[in-house]
Amino acid sequence: MLITQSARLFLLASGKQAAKMAVARTGCGVAQLAAASSRTPPSLGTQHHQTKTTLSFSTAPDLSYDTSGRDAYQVSRTITGADACTKTKLDALGINDVKTIYHNLSYQELFDHEVANNEGVVAKAEYGDTFTVDTGKYTGRSPKDRWIVLNPGTETAEHLDWNDINQPTNPQVFDDLLLRAVQHFNTRESAYVFDGYIGASREARKNVRFVHEMAWQQHFVTNMFIRPQASSELDEFEPDFTVINCCSQVDEDWKKHGLNSETAVVINVEKKVAVIFGTWYGGENKKGLFSLMNYWLAMDGHLPMHCSANVGKKDDVCLFFGLSGTGKTTLSADPHRALIGDDEHGWDDNGVFNFEGGCYAKTINLTEKTEPDIYRAIHTDALLENVKIKEDGTPDYFDTSKTENGRVSYPIFHIPGYHKPQMAGHPNNIIFLSCDAFGVLPPVARLSTGQAMYHFLSGYTAKVAGTERGIKEPSATFSTCFGAAFMTLHPTRYADLLQHKLDKYGSHAFLVNSGWSGGAYGVGERMSIKTTRACIDAILNGEIHNAPMRKDEIFGFDVPLELPNMDSKLLDPKTTWPDHDAFDAQAKKLAEMYTKNFKKYEGKGSMDYTQYGPKV
Repeated sequence: MLITQSARLFLLASGKQAAKMAVARTGCGVAQLAAASSRTPPSLGTQHHQTKTTLSFSTAPDLSYDTSGRDAYQVSRTITGADACTKTKLDALGINDVKTIYHNLSYQELFDHEVANNEGVVAKAEYGDTFTVDTGKYTGRSPKDRWIVLNPGTETAEHLDWNDINQPTNPQVFDDLLLRAVQHFNTRESAYVFDGYIGASREARKNVRFVHEMAWQQHFVTNMFIRPQASSELDEFEPDFTVINCCSQVDEDWKKHGLNSETAVVINVEKKVAVIFGTWYGGENKKGLFSLMNYWLAMDGHLPMHCSANVGKKDDVCLFFGLSGTGKTTLSADPHRALIGDDEHGWDDNGVFNFEGGCYAKTINLTEKTEPDIYRAIHTDALLENVKIKEDGTPDYFDTSKTENGRVSYPIFHIPGYHKPQMAGHPNNIIFLSCDAFGVLPPVARLSTGQAMYHFLSGYTAKVAGTERGIKEPSATFSTCFGAAFMTLHPTRYADLLQHKLDKYGSHAFLVNSGWSGGAYGVGERMSIKTTRACIDAILNGEIHNAPMRKDEIFGFDVPLELPNMDSKLLDPKTTWPDHDAFDAQAKKLAEMYTKNFKKYEGKGSMDYTQYGPKV
C-alpha cells in the first residue's frame, strides 16, 4: 500500500499520539535499536538531559527563509505491506520482510520522524531550529576499519592500489557480513531508503541507494547527495551501487574475519554493494562513495578531486584542494562567488562538476563574523553532529569537550547564490591548501606546472584534531593528492591526469598555507582567516601576478613580497620567527621530510617530478 502525501500530513497533524504510534510502528526508536544491538547506541535523545528543547511531533519549524529548495524536493513515498520490499526492489538484496519502507522522505517528514523517534534534540540555532545528533564514540571516520574486497581475476584486483588505506579482504568475509546485514533488516518492521545520484554531470553520474535504520541517517544522505526532482525518477530507479548501513550492529567475529575491530566498512566493487557495521558517524556514508568515484572516473580518463570549487561572475573557476580542516569549505564559501561544491568534484572534457548535493562543514569555533555563509546555513533542514547544546537549547561551537570534529551537513541550496548547475568550465586557478604545523611555509606561493605536480603528489598538511579517530592535535603528514584516504588507484595515475589538464587548459597553481606562522604548532599562531582570504583574493582578482616575487631558497617556488590588505612581514615566514636560526633548522627539517616522502614516486608515472622538490 502506498500512503499519499495528504494522508501522511493528516497523520502527522494528530500530535503526540501520532508520534507514539509512529515509533511503535517503525521500530526504530533508540530503545528498539538498543534491543536489536549487542552494544549500546549513543544517547541520542537524552544528550545533556535537554528534553525541553525537543519539539513535539506536530511542531512546525520556523521557515522564514527561502524555502524553494526544500519545496522542490517532494518525491517521498511510504510503502507498506508484505510486498513493500518487492515494490522498492530491496528483495534483490535479500531483504524481504520489512513491512514499511520510508522512501526519499521530504525534509519536513524527516524532521518529524527524527523527533518522533527521539533520535536527537532540536537545537535553537540563530537562523532556525536544527536537528542535532550524537554519533557516540565515532566522531570521525575510522580509516583502519575500511576494507575493499579483493575479487581475484577482476579489474579492481589488477588496478587498485592495495595498501594500508585500500585494505584487501576476501569475498567470503564480505558475503558473511552482507548476509548478517540482510538478516538484521529482515528483523525490522521498517527501513529508510534513499535513492539519488553522485555526480552533477549526467555523463559521469552514478545512481546510488542507501538503506538505513534511522531517519537522521536518511536526512544526512538527502543533504549530501544529489536529490531526484521528480517522482518518476524513482519508478524505474536502478542503483549502480548500494550502501547498507547497519550502524547498530557490530561484527562479533572480527578476529575470525581478519579485521581490526568490531567496526567494519566493507566495499565490494564487483557486487556493487557496501556494508557498514558499528559506526554511527555520518561521514562514513559519503566517503566510501567518493573512493568509488575516484576509481570509476579515473578508469574512464577523467580526474576525480578532493577539493572544493567556486565560480566568479566572469565564469572563472577556482579549485581548493586540501584535507578536512584545512579550509576547503570555509574558503570556497565566498559571498562574492557562487559555490559549486565544498568537498568532492570531477574534471572531465566539459569542465568541473560537483559530486554532491550539499556541504559538510566543521563547526569548531564557528561564528557569523568569520564564516557567515556556513553559520547562516545552519537552520531547519541542516543536520548538526556532535555539537554541544547549551542549557538554553542553543549550539555551542566553542565547546569541544565531545570532539573538535563537530559537523554540520546542509543542502547546497542553503548557500545564497550557489551555482545551480553544479557544473562550470575548466578552472583558471588551482589552490593547494596546506596546514603547515611546522610554521615554515609562506601564506601563499606561486607554483610552476612541475612544482604543482610535486606538491599534488606530496599533499603535505597536518591532520587536524578530531577529523579522524585518535587525532588529538595537529600532526605533520603527507596525504597524496590531498586525499590519500580516498585514492583507490596509484597516486601517479591521478597526477598524470592532472598534468594533462594543466597542459591543456593552462590553469595557474598556488600553494596556500592555512597553518602556523611565527613558530611551529604550540609556539606560533594559526594563520587568521583574514590573512588567508587576502591571499585567496589576490589570486582570484589576478593581483598576485603583478606582485614582486622572491624565489624561496629551499623550496624554489615564487613568494610575493607584498599583497594588498596584508602585512608584508607575514609573507616571509622567517621574519615572523624570533629565532632565525631555529627557523632555518625547521625549514631544513621539513624539506628533508618532503624529499624522504617523495622517494616512493621516483620513476613512477609518466614523468619523475623529483627535480621540482626542495633542495636540501
